[in-house]
Amino acid sequence: MPSRNSHLVLSALGKDRPGIVDRLTRAILEADCNILDTRMAVLSGDFAILMSVEAPWDKLARLESQIPELQRELGLTIIADRAEPDARKVDLLPYGVDVVALDQPGIVHNLAAFFSQRGINIEDMTTSSYAAAHTGTPMFAVRMTVGIPATMHIASLREEFMDFCDQLNLDAVLEPVKG
Repeated sequence: MPSRNSHLVLSALGKDRPGIVDRLTRAILEADCNILDTRMAVLSGDFAILMSVEAPWDKLARLESQIPELQRELGLTIIADRAEPDARKVDLLPYGVDVVALDQPGIVHNLAAFFSQRGINIEDMTTSSYAAAHTGTPMFAVRMTVGIPATMHIASLREEFMDFCDQLNLDAVLEPVKG
């Protein structure tokens, strides 16, 4: 049975400081809304969060009405967007992609182009730069989850992906997400 709840995606960005997540989640709880998914990071001293929230439309409206005060109180830019649940995920297979390489411009773009050209959506992505142990060589790591259409031949895709990564000197793994 489909949910009668509405969905709201919140994004917030601003200078990091303790208590931001506490205050945002308290506002969501006090509006009787439920957090479905969250991604949060501190990047170069800035706080960034994406949250998917669900509740009946009137409770989401109550939460939306609190956004100007939350922005002032927390020093954040907050954007709210009403959303529909993503029904197309039903025939997508979640696969994990892990890539490690010498740090160089274009790695993320090349990976995004590879998947985009094949109609594969990137659903989640994290990147990081670090110094290699012992040598200090600048390294770059990418971890992503992609939604592969169930009709796609996985063995052929994996072979294409590995050839693509070999050409760019990327160490990579493409495997089903477990659990």
